[in-house]
Amino acid sequence: MPAVARTGGTWRAGLDASVRWAGAAAGLAVNALFTFSAEPDVNLLYGFPVFGLCVMAGLFAADTIAREETRWLRAADVAPRRIWDYAPRLLTTALAAQAVALLALLLIAIAMASADAEGRPRRALSITCPAGTYLLSPWPGPHYVWPVLGGLALGTGACALLLRRITAYSGDDDQRRISARATVGAWGVLVSAPLFAVSATMGLGALSVPCGGATNSLAISGLALGVLIAAMTAGHCLCVLLLPQAYVKIRP
Repeated sequence: MPAVARTGGTWRAGLDASVRWAGAAAGLAVNALFTFSAEPDVNLLYGFPVFGLCVMAGLFAADTIAREETRWLRAADVAPRRIWDYAPRLLTTALAAQAVALLALLLIAIAMASADAEGRPRRALSITCPAGTYLLSPWPGPHYVWPVLGGLALGTGACALLLRRITAYSGDDDQRRISARATVGAWGVLVSAPLFAVSATMGLGALSVPCGGATNSLAISGLALGVLIAAMTAGHCLCVLLLPQAYVKIRP
């Protein structure tokens, strides 16, 4: 028999929504007030994980407050709860695939990176054509990779821990699904937004190659598709983390 709470699910839902929006506002405020890098493009790459982690911190705070204020009458569950039962499977799978694609693009970008015109290492793409050698920048080399990898690692770990905590929460199944979906949405911003930035930067570099052939055209098409998918996913994830209840079918 599931656990029964003395306080209604409406209070918990309102708390989650308020703190979730507060976390999103805090993420925007932190990005507006603090500069993580003197270079605008690198600073933007730091901004994505900051926003997502602030939302996750808000969800964690809501869960902590609810646990402290609510007195639960516990009873044994018939079956153990699993994270996969509450997280949105299609969205989670799509984001995992995009995370793999992001890592693959970063590895390719690092392998192809060269010094730029100012001699700074691994910040440009060097292309040799019959007419000469061209340096194309910016290019997502190691200098731009660390904020992406760091944010992805922190965000993935925070998402996994928060999903585990939400799954263990003794309360309403629908509220668990809403909180889990919001958590995955916040993680999705950490994945899809950097994927959009990296794909767009590499795509612009490929478009600037003056002697591109069939391979270059294929790369441009693939990167353009990545930009489109990442942009759509990022927008969807933003809606999911702010209004997760709109995507959950509440069970009677």
